[in-house]
Amino acid sequence: MKRILVVEDDRTIRTGLRDALVGEGFDVTIAADGDEGMDLALARHFDLALLDVMLPGPSGLEILRAMRQAKVGTEVIVLTARGDELDRVLGLELGADDYVTKPFSVRELLARVKARARRIDERRGQGAGSVDAFKLGDVDVDLAGFRLTRDGASHALSPREVAMLALLWRERGKVVSRERFLSDVWGSEQFVGTRTVDTHMFNLRQKLERDPRAPRWLQTVHGVGYRLSSD
Repeated sequence: MKRILVVEDDRTIRTGLRDALVGEGFDVTIAADGDEGMDLALARHFDLALLDVMLPGPSGLEILRAMRQAKVGTEVIVLTARGDELDRVLGLELGADDYVTKPFSVRELLARVKARARRIDERRGQGAGSVDAFKLGDVDVDLAGFRLTRDGASHALSPREVAMLALLWRERGKVVSRERFLSDVWGSEQFVGTRTVDTHMFNLRQKLERDPRAPRWLQTVHGVGYRLSSD
């Protein structure tokens, strides 16, 4: 049974989400503000967290940042009441795996949660691309540990970033299209576009490359996608 954390300050939405998720067989824990959500997210294991952006106390994005800094591998869907693209992009850059903009239908949210649950099962069954770790020059990539180390500094990797790196490693030297990333990493039921792939790649380069503006390892193939150079 998948364990889900819901951090939402609106009682009606919080209760509705809990009831809908429990009805689908999930084990649900709820938090009504950012302080409680932060404590739960960092202290207990969850497979997935639904984080509202606007919360009393720490925001959902602050909770997400703290989770990734603490190397918590929980998948995260960000819930935002604003259609502001900045919130969505920032959430993805901080390591969110998906986002839903309010008002949303419970049916849509459940579809996304179920899709994430399937991806979790696939990764557990297949491992992180059949390899736990690899090395790129002076960069140590630890897929199993959700982190990479460069110049003595450790950087947390989100589950989505791990899946992208695992795919690139399997296909190293070959071009991986943006559509392939969407299919293999996000799954066919995710309502995302190719720009999301680019945002995640930008974030990965900040962690992995010595000079993200002139990447050595994560190379762009214009008009197609990306290639991992292992030379």
